[in-house]
Amino acid sequence: MKNYTSINDIEDIDSWIEEAREIKANPLKNKELGKNKTLGLLFFNSSLRTRLSTQKAALNLGMDPIVMNVSGDAWGIEFGDGTVMNGNTAEHIKEAAAVVSQYCDVIAVRAFPSLTDKEKDESEQVLNSFVEFASVPIVSMESATGHPLQGLTDAITIAENATKKRPKVVLSWAPHVKTLPHAVANSFTQAMQKMDVDFVIANPKGYNLNPEITKNTPIVHNQEEAFKDADFVYTKNWSSYESYGQLLEVDENWTITKDKIKEAKFMHCLPVRRNVVVEDDVLDSDSSLVIAQANNRTFAAQLVLKKILENL
Repeated sequence: MKNYTSINDIEDIDSWIEEAREIKANPLKNKELGKNKTLGLLFFNSSLRTRLSTQKAALNLGMDPIVMNVSGDAWGIEFGDGTVMNGNTAEHIKEAAAVVSQYCDVIAVRAFPSLTDKEKDESEQVLNSFVEFASVPIVSMESATGHPLQGLTDAITIAENATKKRPKVVLSWAPHVKTLPHAVANSFTQAMQKMDVDFVIANPKGYNLNPEITKNTPIVHNQEEAFKDADFVYTKNWSSYESYGQLLEVDENWTITKDKIKEAKFMHCLPVRRNVVVEDDVLDSDSSLVIAQANNRTFAAQLVLKKILENL
């Protein structure tokens, strides 16, 4: 595998899940694989789990991670082609990506969408510019439209906790005080489409995700109807896709409660706003898998880096 920028880079998700679980059982088994290799982690946005888990994954493989907060610590990077750089940007991606490629054997990039320009966000300008101009493999640590490390993590977590062959999995929208990206929801949807699960999306009208991603996945606008017989409820807020980046007025009853999900396992990528997205009684219950998910972030990232290192 050259790059990992989308869940769709995974051909056989079941075999990937199995390998990730083997890594989890013995995380230092491949300690020599990354010896004398450097992973550059470039953050255009804030991070906690992605930053720490990807560094830990690199260390488990014997790699040396270098971390940089690009927006605060580097020259402003220009991504436009043919741009006259007489503004705030001082360095072009063509030089920046080429230079970082000389320092690092693998580059991981995290960048968020603007949520104001759908066409630009969907072009994945930051991520695809690194793919185009870097001479080393690129890993997405979240981009404008996807979070493939989180999506793989969630697939692993569901496989670990499923008690039936084909569990029912619901991705549910929940309220939030800010406009948030579609990346986690998109990658979770793509991951579930690759697994043998009964998958349903629940969201208010006006909050359907990109139909090119949801495809034939059932979308239900009644949350309690969607939760019937659910084994897993994965909750995430996202802004409107059709009215791009906007917060539409909806019934606040979409907050996740114990009465709604009953015995279903609760999942969220974190961070989560308590008693806005989900009530305390759910997060603090034995049904909550959020800490287990966060733990699996390391092993998802380690699997991706392992596959890349094996092809260097």
